[in-house]
Amino acid sequence: MKKFVVILAAGKGTRMKSKLYKVLHKVCGKTMVEHVVDAAQGVKPDKIITVVGGGAGKVEKVLSGKSEFAFQEKQLGTGDAVLTTKDILGDKDGATLVITGDTPLFTTETFQNLFAYHAKKGNAATVLTAEAPDPHGYGRIIRDEQGNVLRIVEQKDGKPEELEIKEINTGVFCFDNKKLFEALKHVDNDNAQGEYYLTDVLEILRNKGERVGAYKMPDFSESLGVNDRIALAQATKIMQKRINRNHMCDGVSFVDPTTAYIDSDVKIGNDTVIEGNVVIEGNTEIGSDCHITSGSRIVDSKIGNNVTITSSTLQEAEMDDDTDIGPNSHLRPNAVIRKGAHVGNFVEIKNSEIGENTKVGHLTYVGDATLGKDINVGCGTIFSNYDGVKKFHTNVGDHSFVGAGVTLIAPINVADHSFIAADSTITKNVGKYDMAIARGRQTNKPDYWHKLPLSHNKDWQ
Repeated sequence: MKKFVVILAAGKGTRMKSKLYKVLHKVCGKTMVEHVVDAAQGVKPDKIITVVGGGAGKVEKVLSGKSEFAFQEKQLGTGDAVLTTKDILGDKDGATLVITGDTPLFTTETFQNLFAYHAKKGNAATVLTAEAPDPHGYGRIIRDEQGNVLRIVEQKDGKPEELEIKEINTGVFCFDNKKLFEALKHVDNDNAQGEYYLTDVLEILRNKGERVGAYKMPDFSESLGVNDRIALAQATKIMQKRINRNHMCDGVSFVDPTTAYIDSDVKIGNDTVIEGNVVIEGNTEIGSDCHITSGSRIVDSKIGNNVTITSSTLQEAEMDDDTDIGPNSHLRPNAVIRKGAHVGNFVEIKNSEIGENTKVGHLTYVGDATLGKDINVGCGTIFSNYDGVKKFHTNVGDHSFVGAGVTLIAPINVADHSFIAADSTITKNVGKYDMAIARGRQTNKPDYWHKLPLSHNKDWQ
């Protein structure tokens, strides 16, 4: 049996009160519609078609290479949205899964179970349902005395006794593909919304004598649809809990998993410890036996094994094995920290490589520089890389010593085994084994105190 997936993503989402198209709002680092597509890809469908509307270009860009697209010119309801895929799917044999693009919590396992149940029962249509603690706002599943699905009643169209039902429509359906498109011809908009409901297909098929069933999934939380910022926060919290649980099952320790915010695509090795109030985003990879302390934020970075990150920020940076950083330091894009290197507190590094076993202790800025191995960089050192127009590079060779308070004005080369005296401003290259000193000579003025006006102030005497 061939499998097809239709994702409904044409709604503008006015309740989000946002300039951003609704399905492009993110949950744990990934847009909602990407979560839906990724879960659907797990069932290995023959085609995925996403129905788009006014924000088509942006959605197509996000899903490029993952989906085909159909365009719904006017928002006339879910039935009309599915009908826009007729030119792609209308004549094909197989089963079609229909999902909304604002339900980011569904899992591949649930979709697989729905397909399997649909095939086993030989249904023309199968609706995915769940028991809702508070069903308000959801379509209700109306069954007969034998438990067969008769129809779905929307909130605005339901009678009081129907609205007491807690089994709800999750908005996910599995259809015999050809029977779906045949039934869509008979859907009308005679309802409170004046829209063409996809849910009406179930009653149309049943009236034709076709089998219509329902698969009730055990976890209602998967069905959460996001229509406003409140639901977006709820979905994020549920997804965060799921992500952290998966990492813990893989051997990662969380001091407080409720306050560790990990994006969907982050990879973390076993025996790594994540403290509370840590944010790890994007395509970050973290090795084993690391320790990430409270207050750290890591974005799109690669971290080796046995690395300690103490209350610091990393953006598009790389730390090799056996390195450490912080507290209160910042690795900006293209900062690379090689094996065994130490980056202390209040250090900022950008577009630079720090060589093996090199130490950049504290209160230092390193920009556009290459530092070799076994170098000591003293407190308060500045790699001055910008002349107001262009950026320039500095090279510091292996086994060199840079004293405290040094300013290195690029472009310069500091050779291996060189020594730069504290408080020097270096503007010329430094040769191998040389010591560079560039500072004014100290002069002491005897008895100068008594020439100052404040020397007559008794509070200073």
